[in-house]
Amino acid sequence: MVPEVQRYHSLVDEANMSESFFDDFMGRMRGAGITFGDRVSCHYLRPQMVSTEQYERIKAVVRTLCTALDKLGDEMLRVPALLDRVGLTAIEKHLAAIAPGYRRISPLARFDSFLSADALSFVELNAESPAGSVYTEILSDLFLDLPVMRSFQDAYQIHRFRTRERLVETLLGTYREWLGNVPAERRARIEASGRKLPNVAIVDWLDVPTYSEFELSKELFERHGMATAIADPRSLTYDGDRLRTQDGFEIDLLYKRVLTNEFIREIDRCQPMLAAYRDGAMCMVNSFRSKLLHKKMIFGLLTAEDLQHLFTPAEQETIRRHIPWTRRLEATHTVFEGQNIDLVPWTKTNRETLVLKPNDEYGGKGIHVGWTLTDDQWARAVDESLGEDYLVQRKVELSYMDFPTFRDGQLRFERQLVDLDPYVFDGEVEGILTRLSSTALANVTAGAGIVPTFVISAR
Repeated sequence: MVPEVQRYHSLVDEANMSESFFDDFMGRMRGAGITFGDRVSCHYLRPQMVSTEQYERIKAVVRTLCTALDKLGDEMLRVPALLDRVGLTAIEKHLAAIAPGYRRISPLARFDSFLSADALSFVELNAESPAGSVYTEILSDLFLDLPVMRSFQDAYQIHRFRTRERLVETLLGTYREWLGNVPAERRARIEASGRKLPNVAIVDWLDVPTYSEFELSKELFERHGMATAIADPRSLTYDGDRLRTQDGFEIDLLYKRVLTNEFIREIDRCQPMLAAYRDGAMCMVNSFRSKLLHKKMIFGLLTAEDLQHLFTPAEQETIRRHIPWTRRLEATHTVFEGQNIDLVPWTKTNRETLVLKPNDEYGGKGIHVGWTLTDDQWARAVDESLGEDYLVQRKVELSYMDFPTFRDGQLRFERQLVDLDPYVFDGEVEGILTRLSSTALANVTAGAGIVPTFVISAR
C-alpha cells in the first residue's frame, strides 16, 4: 500500500466513524445531485490519489495520443475504406459527412484507463458524449469537507482540478470557432440578437439516469452567463433559420448528450435538430462526426501495422506502450507481436489474456472477459460474436485497491477494481473520473461507483 493511502486509512480507523455519519454523507451526495438514476453514485469514503508525477505522465501520454487520433481522423475523412474498417454504418457515414463548422472531431472526450506501478493502459475512448465532468468537482467539494480529509491535509497538499471551467471554456471556444465559419448573413442574424454569450440547450432524452448532471450543468452554464435549457431532441422545432425548444427558447449552442445510436433510432422524430445541424443553424458539441473516434475499433486502427506510417516515431511508441492490441473479430489472418495468426482459433486458445467487446455499446453491455469464463463459455462467446460487430482486445494490467465503506453497519475496506478516466478538452487532460467495481467491468451503468480523484504531494 502506498504511504498516502496507508495514512488515509489510518485516519479513517482513528476517526471511529459511525454508520449514521456514513448515511449522512450519502444524503449530502444525494442532495448535491451525485446520483445515477435513483442511486447515489459514490459509496466509499476515500478518494483516489495520484501523484504529481503520475498526473503529468497521464497528461503527456494523452496529449500524444490525441495528436495521433487527430491524424487518424483526418485520414478517415480522406479514405472512405477506413470508415468501413472502424465499423461505421451507412447512416453514421452520412451524419459524419456533415461538416460541424469547427475542426476538432471530438472537443470533449474521456479515456478509460488503468494505472498501476508499472503501466498506464487505455482500453476505450468515449469521444462522443462523455458524462461526469460536472459531477467530479462537486463530489470533490463534498470529500474535502470530510474531517478525515482535513486531517489528511496536515501531511499532504491536494491539487484541485478545474474540470467544470474547462468544459465551459471548450464549449465557448468551439462555438466561437463555429461562429467564425458560418456564412456572413447567418452570423449577422445571430449577432443581431444582442447576446454576448450563446443560448445553450442540453439535449438528451429526459428519462436518462444522468439527468441530474444536466441540471448541474444548467446551473454551471447559467453562472457563466449563458441562458440554458434542457430539452428532448424530439421536441425541438426548426423554421429554416433558428432551432428552438418547444417553449420558444432559441438555441445557439447545442450540448449534445444524446448518443448518436439512440438518436438514429428516433431519427424520424428528430428531423428539426438534424436539419438545423445540416444547415449550420446552430453549433453542436460534440458533433455526429465524433463517431469516427468513438467506435471501440478505433484502437484497432491505432494499432494496425499498415497505418503506422501516419504517426511519428514518438506517437508509434506511445501507441505501442499504452494502447492494447485490438482487432475486429472475424475469420482472417492478422499479426500479433510479429507473428501471423489465424485470428478466430487463436482467440479461442488465448482466453486468459483477451476480452471480447461490441464495437459500439456502452454500460458494459455484451462484454466477455476471457479470464472470468471457462474454456467452453469463452468458445461459445467467440462463436456467438462472430458475424456481429465485435472486436477482440488484449488484456492490460489491471489495478486493484482497498476503499473504506460501511456494510451491514460495519466499517470495511473492500478490494475494488480501479478504472482511471481522464477528461480531455481540446486534446488536453483536465481532471479524472475514478470508477470502482467489485467485478471485472468498471462501468457505472453496470453497477460500478465513482470517487473523486486528487493530485497529492507531501508537504
